Amino acid sequence: MTMDYPGNLFVVAAPSGAGKSSLVKALMELDSRIQPSVSHTTRPPRGQEKHGREYFFLSPEEFDGMVLRDSFLEWAHVHGHRYGTSRQTIEERIMHGADVVLEIDFQGAINVKRIFNNAVLIFILPPSWDELRSRLQRRGEDTAEVIDLRLKNAALEMAQAREFDFVIINELFERAVFDLKTIVHAQRLKFAAQRRARADTFEALNIP
Repeated sequence: MTMDYPGNLFVVAAPSGAGKSSLVKALMELDSRIQPSVSHTTRPPRGQEKHGREYFFLSPEEFDGMVLRDSFLEWAHVHGHRYGTSRQTIEERIMHGADVVLEIDFQGAINVKRIFNNAVLIFILPPSWDELRSRLQRRGEDTAEVIDLRLKNAALEMAQAREFDFVIINELFERAVFDLKTIVHAQRLKFAAQRRARADTFEALNIP
């Protein structure tokens, strides 16, 4: 459907280790108008992650229930676990004028675009295969076998970059943050976005 809400929906995807979460976190620190969408997942928490902050951590049975109730805007299997985005949460936020950012895999991003055709899809690429492997190793969260699986999946994921509206190569973090912020700002200045967000101004100026 056409997303005629006053808020904007930004969808950010990337292969594991490309720096997606760090970039989105930096964007939200710089731009108070950006709100995160907290996804639901069946994977266990990592490190200091808390339920309701980074993710809503669900049992497989709880996740099944939400699927049966058609509660998800999108959901997918990623690295052996399931992740989903609440349709109601997204719609309520953009309906009230919030700019929402989704961090999801490429499958979910493409599904969101089919439902909200004004969603802005942004793909994050690493500068090289060697750097991607190095970042995954530096995280210290995965075994060598899991890292190899993530790299194998990354090849499939990055082949889908052509389906996205924008691509950012995360080589220098500060530059990548600037690029992401530029995309968000430019989207807010598009005619359709301004028409939605400032409908009273357009009406006063007799602009249909």
